Amino acid sequence: MSRKPELRGRAARLARLFPTGPAQTGGIQAARTPFVLLVVLLLGGGLIGLLVLNSALSEGQFKLDDLQKQTKSLTDEEQALQRDVDAYSAPDALQRRAHELGMVPGGDPAFLDPNGTVKGVPEQATAAKTVSTPVVLAPEALISRPSPSPTPAPGAAAPVATPTPARSVQPVQSSPVQSSTPTTPGR
Repeated sequence: MSRKPELRGRAARLARLFPTGPAQTGGIQAARTPFVLLVVLLLGGGLIGLLVLNSALSEGQFKLDDLQKQTKSLTDEEQALQRDVDAYSAPDALQRRAHELGMVPGGDPAFLDPNGTVKGVPEQATAAKTVSTPVVLAPEALISRPSPSPTPAPGAAAPVATPTPARSVQPVQSSPVQSSTPTTPGR
């Protein structure tokens, strides 16, 4: 009769965790199958979750790149428009444009007192003899005009031409005038 010695303490706990015997090995195999399936499902779900997360991050990065490119192009456009505004608002450009519109510098002004008396001697504005070419040219002055087209063939409709004023650019002999409008970076 072989009787197993009774185990105590640590050995008894280990013996209960690892049972031996022919009847119990089939039970161990059956108990491992759900555990293995659970581990495989958790690993597969984790990998799929990482794939979805990685795809979402990549899509966000592409959107960010597109928005950065759009921001850069809009900033460049804003700076170009600001340069145009600065060129149009320069004192020499305003003077040239006023002269093109037929405006002349005003004479000495006269002021009215509250009691109705006139202070000063009013003078009529007279046209100036010389107009200096501005140091900073307006953007429309930099655009080259297309050459006139050749004569159309007989029987063809003649294109309608719109008259454009001719402009001549003369060298400037005065010192450069700076714009009174300060420019700030990024605006």
